[in-house]
Amino acid sequence: MRKIILSVIAILVLVGGYFGAKKIIASKKSFKPRAEKVVKTVFASVVKNETVKIVVPANGNLQAKRRVALFSEVQGVFRGSNKLFKTGTAYNRGETIIRIDAAEYTANVQSAKSNLYNQLTSIMPDLRLDYPDIFPKWETYLNSFDLNKSTPELPELVTEKEKFFITGRGILTSYYNVKNLEQRLSKYRISAPFKGVLTEALVTEGTLVRSGQKLGEFINTDAYELEVAISKTYSDLLTIGKRVALSSLDDSKTYEGKVVRINGNVDQATQTIKAFIEVKDKNLKEGMYLEARLDAKEETNAIEINRNLLLESNQIFVVRDSILDLIDVRPVYFSDKKVVVKNVPDGTTIMAKPLIGAYTGMAVKVFKEKAVTDSQGS
Repeated sequence: MRKIILSVIAILVLVGGYFGAKKIIASKKSFKPRAEKVVKTVFASVVKNETVKIVVPANGNLQAKRRVALFSEVQGVFRGSNKLFKTGTAYNRGETIIRIDAAEYTANVQSAKSNLYNQLTSIMPDLRLDYPDIFPKWETYLNSFDLNKSTPELPELVTEKEKFFITGRGILTSYYNVKNLEQRLSKYRISAPFKGVLTEALVTEGTLVRSGQKLGEFINTDAYELEVAISKTYSDLLTIGKRVALSSLDDSKTYEGKVVRINGNVDQATQTIKAFIEVKDKNLKEGMYLEARLDAKEETNAIEINRNLLLESNQIFVVRDSILDLIDVRPVYFSDKKVVVKNVPDGTTIMAKPLIGAYTGMAVKVFKEKAVTDSQGS
């Protein structure tokens, strides 16, 4: 009997628990959060078409406009001069840069000049007797002959008899032999062709210099040239004498140059044309890196925007009644960071900064508006 009562109580408890749980579940209310519509904020600009100056950037390293490679045409021991033959040494025009020992060669030149002088002296008695009309000019020439100076030019041979007489005595042969020796003697001394600085020195005092050996390099520091490569698209816009703005790498210093030469050949690999810009400034040094900005052309009814605003399909985003839309544009010039585009109507509100995840029909809120001109986005 007791077991029956316990079984009934257990069944009643289970049944009560089942209906109680069911009632609790039925009385529970489920709350679903309501999704809120997110409206992103965009930076926008109102278009105002103007004339945009297209500036073509170019860069390169400065090279001296006038440069001389110093080579020896004779052999001998390098002797010192008033200034040390070291890089950075400045020389004035005509000042001796290199002097090679020429004592032995000088003696040979003096010997040849002495022989010529003796020949001239030996013909003077015959000239006095046989050609008294030409004797005075040869006597004057002989009196002006100085063994310690350059041999003076021979008197002009007027008549055939005079030519035969002078040539037959070997005067012309000896004279040109002396002049040849004097010309070679001058090569033992290398003087500065212009005012400048020694940029390379490959020998030192006491070095045995050989014929054909390079001794150094000498440059003029008054003028430099910047070689730049310009796209062939703008080749017809470059003209000799055109002024060009130049700046250093960090834009800390600016210079003004002008186009002095334009190569007539187009580089087959890069399809560019080389232009040479001359610039003068006392602070410039050879090898300095400069950037040039060439005023190529002007585009009317255009705007300049950041390149990341232009889509691959040549479209840009515009804002119409707080909704994004796309319009077609025509890009006319690309730079590293900017692009010049046309076919954007005045008064159109365009995105001024890129928006991640932007799409057509997207609801947006304009943060700020400003007029877009040729300097927009700078």
